[in-house]
Amino acid sequence: MDDFHKIILEPILTEKAYYLRKEGKYIFHVHPSSNKIEIKNAIEKAFNVKVSDVNTMINKGKKRIRGGIIGKKPDTKKAIISLVKGQSIGIFEGL
Repeated sequence: MDDFHKIILEPILTEKAYYLRKEGKYIFHVHPSSNKIEIKNAIEKAFNVKVSDVNTMINKGKKRIRGGIIGKKPDTKKAIISLVKGQSIGIFEGL
């Protein structure tokens, strides 16, 4: 994947993400097939920052039973991005 818009889907704005931001860590939903190197390059290109570490996790979708029909929500992938000390991502400032 070359286009960073296809890799970075959306930022995650939760209370935990707010507290991690103080440590220079940011959380994003990312494309499920992207790897850590692609995520790192996409964040550096999109926000003009230097990434020091990328941690990823896959959240399994919940199973739903409604009216006798069994369904499943899709799996999602999250990435916790650690930046070099002294850098920040501008879209999170002022939240």
